[in-house]
Amino acid sequence: MRINDLGITSSKLNQNNIQKLKNNKTNFADILNEKLDNKELKVSGHAKIRMQERGIELDEATKNKLESALNKAEEKNAKECLVMTDKAAFIVSVKNRTVITAVDQNSMRGNVFTNIDSAILSF
Repeated sequence: MRINDLGITSSKLNQNNIQKLKNNKTNFADILNEKLDNKELKVSGHAKIRMQERGIELDEATKNKLESALNKAEEKNAKECLVMTDKAAFIVSVKNRTVITAVDQNSMRGNVFTNIDSAILSF
């Protein structure tokens, strides 16, 4: 939580503003833990463009498969993972829980996937 989120706009803190800060229950550790616990799947800007170009939709079932694959890859300390589904192949950053790029089925044939340390088949 930022100071401005509490309605404090002055660069100097007066007694009322100090009391607002003291009354606020959110602290840095809480915010940090919330951010670290965020396991939500993200899609990079590059991946969004590739998905749009290649007609790949990230429906709920595919998203669930990717999240499950990410959890498995994380358990094995993978860093960059190829996740193949029945619709497409996705390169994901395990640490950032982010789809880096996506390839449709037609483009998968004969394609070489580099800079990965793991692969998961999630059909």
